[in-house]
Amino acid sequence: MSKLFIDPKQPLLTCKAQSCEGCPVGEDVVCHFNGSQLIHFLFFMMPAFLLGGRAIFLSGIPMLLIWIGLIVGYFLFTEIRVMCSHCPHYAEEGASLQCWANYGASRLWKYRPGPMSITEKIIFFAGLALVMLFPMVFFIINTMWFDMILYIMIVTAAYLTMRNLMCNHCMNFACPLNIVSKDVREKFFERNPVVAEAWQSDIDISE
Repeated sequence: MSKLFIDPKQPLLTCKAQSCEGCPVGEDVVCHFNGSQLIHFLFFMMPAFLLGGRAIFLSGIPMLLIWIGLIVGYFLFTEIRVMCSHCPHYAEEGASLQCWANYGASRLWKYRPGPMSITEKIIFFAGLALVMLFPMVFFIINTMWFDMILYIMIVTAAYLTMRNLMCNHCMNFACPLNIVSKDVREKFFERNPVVAEAWQSDIDISE
């Protein structure tokens, strides 16, 4: 998996440490991703997309293609610009990302350490809502009430699972869903001066 993911023994490019050995945040922040994490993420998310896609497909292939276009446009382009480009992992070498949530997405923009702007957060949530709520229209049109309830349950379960297993260890502190504690963030900043400098002017480093 070494060619598919960055070297787990090599510090991030933003990190000043020469080695990951003895890292004070090694168990609290995930700096290196692997195939198992990617599989877990897909396992959480794919059922909702498959169920939603089925409902849309019943209303015609053109509608399904529109939804697929929204998914690609948001997750592979818009989200990358407004949220992912703030992540320390985005500063790594290579043409594409190797993280659990946007694996394979292109690094089209430069690395922009620091918090997201209010506009970026609005775009982030608006795009996510558009993608995830789009199938709801077709559940209603096709009177697929059981499927709609199941979809809502799956999306909710996926969100809670990710929040408790991934968002609480993610190094992208700019993401509105990130819940890494303030103490852990400060320890991470100590080893990543480029990231720390970009966050110095921001007073909203929430727990």
